Amino acid sequence: MTGTLVAIIQIVFYLFDLLLLARILLSWVQLDPNHPVVQFIYNATEPILAPIRRALPRTGMFDFSPIVAWIGAWILQTLLLQILR
Repeated sequence: MTGTLVAIIQIVFYLFDLLLLARILLSWVQLDPNHPVVQFIYNATEPILAPIRRALPRTGMFDFSPIVAWIGAWILQTLLLQILR
């Protein structure tokens, strides 16, 4: 049971990492914002990134919220896996 839960947590955080990476890459290229894949990535990541973005000081054109979210997710994953193991 614990092994299955560990695997699920690892998969969820891996998918979240991929979504964050896709979000970062989307900020570098100009794709159609109405494309369903682009909308899915924005809708999946914005609820996490928006509060972080509001809490961070303004840094001009750079958005550090994905980095903060990535670090926070890594810490959360590590803590959850340590508790389960």
